[in-house]
Amino acid sequence: MDTVYSHANWGSSLGGVSFPLLADFHPKGGYCKSLGLWIEDHGIGDRATVITDREGIVRYAHSDGPPGRRDIAQLAAECEKIGGDTLAGPGSASGTLYIKNACGPSRAAQLAVDNLHLGSSITVKNVTDDAAANSELTTVGGKDQTPCLIADGNATYEAADIVSGLVTQVAPLP
Repeated sequence: MDTVYSHANWGSSLGGVSFPLLADFHPKGGYCKSLGLWIEDHGIGDRATVITDREGIVRYAHSDGPPGRRDIAQLAAECEKIGGDTLAGPGSASGTLYIKNACGPSRAAQLAVDNLHLGSSITVKNVTDDAAANSELTTVGGKDQTPCLIADGNATYEAADIVSGLVTQVAPLP
């Protein structure tokens, strides 16, 4: 039930993940509660893995308890049992992402690029460190707001919209 930023950092620490993660931060534990995974006495969600199919139907759930560790081989086997189409590979998105230092939303957008392995197809320009990039952002995007993803001549400014758009391009749902 961590924030999207915590999940992005976790994914980055693994070298990137190619699947979306659910953040159950606000309302705090709302989804955990709906699955019966909320530990009221501690005000936390159980350390559990819930795997859903593309239709959102829960196909696997397992609790490891708050201090528990996941068995990755077991989870991979469960995913194989569930089957289904594989996600599209990286590289189906392109554009330029403009970011600023010390900007949480910029960091979230950059982590999405990293986690989705789009470093070879999305150019990242830091306008804090590069005056020419800041000028370019203002010219191309119409304002100096970051994060900003310019793709196919269109500017997207909100981190959540940027991340959602990248995920959709890389791993489109049927």
